[in-house]
Amino acid sequence: MVTAGTMGKEPLFAGSERLRALHLGLLKYAARFGWQLEAWAVFPNHYHFVGRSPSAVDDASSLVDFVREFHSRSARWLNGVDGVRGRKVWHNYWDSRITHEGSYLARLNYVHSNAVKHGLVVSATEYPWCSAAWFERTATVAQVKTIYAMKTDRIKVLDEY
Repeated sequence: MVTAGTMGKEPLFAGSERLRALHLGLLKYAARFGWQLEAWAVFPNHYHFVGRSPSAVDDASSLVDFVREFHSRSARWLNGVDGVRGRKVWHNYWDSRITHEGSYLARLNYVHSNAVKHGLVVSATEYPWCSAAWFERTATVAQVKTIYAMKTDRIKVLDEY
């Protein structure tokens, strides 16, 4: 699971155009680096995703290159849109390797439902810059029920945005 935040938690990606670009960029660079995203959510000042590494041996060494490229490209795009040079857009990112199935399922729920947690929508499927609607379209009814039934109150994620 990866969480990243903008400098000073500033909502630099506020607005539909910016959120759409950030969302599409995340999906694009995940695919380019071979990461299979299973849950994602992007916001004006942070994002989360749960993904599987491209390696058969579960080696996540490409994560650094993936995030570096994504942050570099999204920052250059945003600075171009805003007409500023050299502004640091991204503060940092935090990642955790999930090895316990229950923790994995809870984090899928956490990320799919993050827009609800932040009070942006009543139903996660209403938020266009997250994976909830995709998940509910592509998963079985049993999978959806299982994931959404997982408790998220014990998850420790930097998400004070």
